[in-house]
Amino acid sequence: MYLLAKESNNPLNHLSVHKVAFYKVAFYKVAFHQVNMTIKQLLKLICFAVPLILTSALVSAGSLEQAKRMHDRLAGVPGTTAVIQTMSDLIEAGDAQGAAQIAMQSPSFYNVTIKNWVTPWTNEEFDVFAPLNDYTATVIGVVRDEVDFRQILSGDILYVANVNAGAPAYSTNNNAHYATLEDEGADLSSVLVATTQSSLTGIPAQATAGVMTTRGAAKAFFKDGTNRAMFRFTLMNHMCADLEAFKDTSSPPDRIRQDLSRSPGGDSRIFTNSCSGCHSGMDPLAQAFAYYNYDYNVEADPDGENGQIVYNAEGQVDPETQLRVQAKYWINSNNFPFGYVTMDDTWDNYWRTGQNQTIGWSNQLSGTGSGAKSMGEELANSQTFANCQVKKVFKNVCLRSPQDQADRTAIAQIQSEFMGNNYNIKNVFAATADYCKGE
Repeated sequence: MYLLAKESNNPLNHLSVHKVAFYKVAFYKVAFHQVNMTIKQLLKLICFAVPLILTSALVSAGSLEQAKRMHDRLAGVPGTTAVIQTMSDLIEAGDAQGAAQIAMQSPSFYNVTIKNWVTPWTNEEFDVFAPLNDYTATVIGVVRDEVDFRQILSGDILYVANVNAGAPAYSTNNNAHYATLEDEGADLSSVLVATTQSSLTGIPAQATAGVMTTRGAAKAFFKDGTNRAMFRFTLMNHMCADLEAFKDTSSPPDRIRQDLSRSPGGDSRIFTNSCSGCHSGMDPLAQAFAYYNYDYNVEADPDGENGQIVYNAEGQVDPETQLRVQAKYWINSNNFPFGYVTMDDTWDNYWRTGQNQTIGWSNQLSGTGSGAKSMGEELANSQTFANCQVKKVFKNVCLRSPQDQADRTAIAQIQSEFMGNNYNIKNVFAATADYCKGE
């Protein structure tokens, strides 16, 4: 009875069979449409959520990979899991330079990365495997202690090992002190201590000029020759260009020394169009080194392993010139007797005019002076010096030279920060590692 009652109350009972079929089909279509909409909404939700999940995972993986790459490039060795995770967390928090600072806490940053970065500067062959010496050690110490990097061309500064390192005492006539440190694998990040050249080498404080007056630099660039090598390699290592880049035939040739022929091979055009372009600017600047030499026994010690840097202080004269000027500045005077005769260590920067104004010389300096210290200050306070340091770090950390406008913009920004932050080169490494972390 209940079923009959239910059926009798069902409005479909009063409809024809065709109409009932029609309504049933319509009902199922609506139901299917609702289910279909639900599935579509679910798929949309999945499509929206999955990328977020994947993106989150990729960001996490990316920061770990970036941290690993950053540590490898800065320290030269893999970091521990804990260190990499800490760096990754900092990168995700937007502090990639803080992550770089952690990587630079590794002793390998100094023992490997900085050592290999500096060593080619210490020799004419640019040999990265050259022995550790006072030049290299001093730059490592300057980087570690965040000393104004301009001091590498003008400071009375020297880094030696502390007394607990077990190395022989620093000597002005051999490299045993640093050779022992290298042979024993000493941790340069901890054993080096700052001192002064004037207290250990006998060179007056006013005559010290950073790495240019270290024993290592003197052996490489003051040994024999005319001391022009010291100036040329300083340009290449710290201004990032050889003499050819500074060549300016419009500069007056009045300070070019007697040893340079004015008609090489009998053709004066070679001097006018080529030689004078470099020497007219180099010779008046290299005059700053007129009182320096590297003294060694040519016959008993032809490689100068036991030689030492010498400087003619006030009251000391060279037996040939009867002046403080080293005899090498007067050699081959018959090549052109009317050339410039060096009488002292006064230097002048002819490159402040002409095409080399683009070097960006400091308007706080006069462009003239006496001795290597003030000449080193002239170079180190130029825009080109700062730019060169950033480019060298960029190539070391990014493993490539700058390539496009984005790179050049980054270098300009890092250079500005470098100059505005007391020339702290460690910050340059950190900023560059941040820029290249995704490569």
